Amino acid sequence: MTLARHVATIDLLRSRPFPAEPGRSDVGACGPGFHLAELTMSDGFWEDRSMGEAVEEQCEAEREALALLLSERWGEAQVFSLASLLARAVDGGEEIPEPWGTLSNSVPDVHLWRADGRWIALGVSQWGSELPFQLVAAVTDADPP
Repeated sequence: MTLARHVATIDLLRSRPFPAEPGRSDVGACGPGFHLAELTMSDGFWEDRSMGEAVEEQCEAEREALALLLSERWGEAQVFSLASLLARAVDGGEEIPEPWGTLSNSVPDVHLWRADGRWIALGVSQWGSELPFQLVAAVTDADPP
């Protein structure tokens, strides 16, 4: 089952130490204080806007289902908008700590929990209007800025 695999990936990342240097892991990006996992990716490109909207809705539905499972463990998620982080970086030149900087470039908001001294964030990412959607999870010890 896909949701069970996503939960297992998040649990794995929660148990891993953070690397000393930025790089890639078997599930995504990582660096000092964070792991960022690409849980799923939609199929390639589409020309029809309504098709893109349907794919986005599917990814968001998967995020909601996973969020329900995680909320059973850690309580109700906080929904945290990343729009202000992107604006602070772009308009104000502020350096946003990772993984929040990377997330704010492509994820409008995350579902957020705090468990065992780490933040767990879950969001739907898209780097461009014709690019695939991704369900992403972050595990970090960095507080949201």
